[in-house]
Amino acid sequence: MTANFELEIAFNASADFRVFGVDEVGRGPLAGPVVAAAVNIPINLWEKSEVAAIEDSKKVNPRKRAYLAAWIKKHCSFSVAQVNAAEIDKINILQASLTAMARSLEQVPADFALIDGNKIPITPVSCMAVVKGDSKSKSIAAASIIAKEYRDSIMVRLAEEFPNYGWSKNSGYPTAEHRAALQKHGPTLYHRATFNGVKNVTKT
Repeated sequence: MTANFELEIAFNASADFRVFGVDEVGRGPLAGPVVAAAVNIPINLWEKSEVAAIEDSKKVNPRKRAYLAAWIKKHCSFSVAQVNAAEIDKINILQASLTAMARSLEQVPADFALIDGNKIPITPVSCMAVVKGDSKSKSIAAASIIAKEYRDSIMVRLAEEFPNYGWSKNSGYPTAEHRAALQKHGPTLYHRATFNGVKNVTKT
């Protein structure tokens, strides 16, 4: 499946009716925030080659993703929001993901939003949930690219402070390297204390 603008067109996207795509990244990691982005691709750019290249961030190699993220930020309306590990532990990862999405929508002039997944955040903006939306909607795919690049950059910075966990490579996901480091060094303040793999760690 290739992302396109069928959903945006179905909801009457225009220069005066701004349809944003919203996606989040970082539900699965043991450390770091969950990050959401909201993106509106102006209609006059829909035929651009860069827009044609926009797909779900998981389908785009890192170099191309970085290029597309820079292009989107230069030419499109966008916002980024996050919920940190401590807040994730308080409200759970599902609510944290929805909260990050709601926060991203607070920052943009959205008339309608296409939300990746099967739930919508609490927001005054009219929304529709789109299962596997990052593979269907160009706007959601663009949001996934922005959110992925932003979150990865956070983890690279945190890896400088805590170099033992391999975050610059694993982005906080529960790789074998990350799990072994947890066992050896214990969790940091950026780890999600309520997550399996962190809460049951016994430091060696």
